[in-house]
Amino acid sequence: MGKLNVFISLVKDSLDLITHGSKKYHLWVAFLTFVMLVGMYCYSIQLEHGLCATGMTDRVSWGLYISNFTFLVGVAAAAVMLVMPTYVLKDIDFKQAVLIGEGIAVAALIMCLAFVVADMGGPSVLWHMLPGIGVFNFPNSMLTWDVIALNGYLFINISIPFYILFRHYQGKESKKKVYLPGALISVFWAVGIHLVTAFLYQGLQARPFWNNALLGPRFLASAFAAGPALIILVLAIIRSFTEFKIEDKTINKIALVVTVAAQINIIMLVSELFKEFYAPTHHSESAYYLFFGLEGKTALLPWIWTAISMNVFATILLTFHKLRNNLKVLYFACFLLFVAIWIEKGFGLIIPGFIPGPYGKIAEYTPTGIEIGVTIGIWAMGALVFTILARIAIGIETGSLRYEKKG
Repeated sequence: MGKLNVFISLVKDSLDLITHGSKKYHLWVAFLTFVMLVGMYCYSIQLEHGLCATGMTDRVSWGLYISNFTFLVGVAAAAVMLVMPTYVLKDIDFKQAVLIGEGIAVAALIMCLAFVVADMGGPSVLWHMLPGIGVFNFPNSMLTWDVIALNGYLFINISIPFYILFRHYQGKESKKKVYLPGALISVFWAVGIHLVTAFLYQGLQARPFWNNALLGPRFLASAFAAGPALIILVLAIIRSFTEFKIEDKTINKIALVVTVAAQINIIMLVSELFKEFYAPTHHSESAYYLFFGLEGKTALLPWIWTAISMNVFATILLTFHKLRNNLKVLYFACFLLFVAIWIEKGFGLIIPGFIPGPYGKIAEYTPTGIEIGVTIGIWAMGALVFTILARIAIGIETGSLRYEKKG
């Protein structure tokens, strides 16, 4: 009963903490709630009219939802870049940021699942994937592997921080023998979730644009650039608005991870471009459509060239030590890199895989206002989840939330 009482006390204290705060905090939560309500309204329209309310068709059957899903799997996987140095290599400089990184991973995974539900048309069809009831199709289906990988990684990223924070809430140190095995598993699991996602695309023989041996490694490189870049931006906000202080050397070490991953990502991009355009075949048509357009169809041109320009510019800024150590330049570069990879993994990867179709038909895709509304609503939900998790974690880590203070 002792641990149950502590848990009940933690829940009560957490609810009290997340429902009280400064005016800025309440305005932020109100804004996110409003955006979520707009997203729910758009989703209700989609439920009423079906997926015809979106820009997806039988020719381009994956759009904005799966694009965001793919990107966010990488953001979630990037938490391992903080988990491994902290829990495995015992680098104390990363210790300040690791719980924040895992909070981002949890929020990203919840958003991933929400985007999958939105793309399936509605939650009523999820029973088809339940083992024993629907057709789970394990181990033949890569989608089944992805479901297991994502939910398993979500469990790991909830359980380890919960144990550590629960111990700290009681004023006790967490036991290494309890959390270290899970941390080690999460290192390999994080790599696995993004590789499995890449294999989902690689395994579709009818989509030659995705039949690329570099797809999996490039997924990881872009994830380990965009995810830590987001973590740096979040840490900058936390440093400005909370008492939780993150030292510059912590941010500088994460920036080094971002820089190396961004450089590798650029090298792989050049390799892919060489493969597609040096000795092109009829399988290169999707790449030609993406980068130069086909038959006057150029919807993706501004997206991909903007993404590449931002990607290259951000990588150049990060490469120079003096520029990277300037926090304002670092934050700007991280923002550019994050947006560039978001575009690249969506409009630069998912959409062109369907264009042109198997018979050469070019049917372009443009997301509708309903899709955009649902997407923004899910991002707001993720931001709210992270805000709540981060506020509780910061309260416990700074000592303002403690069980011993009870009378």
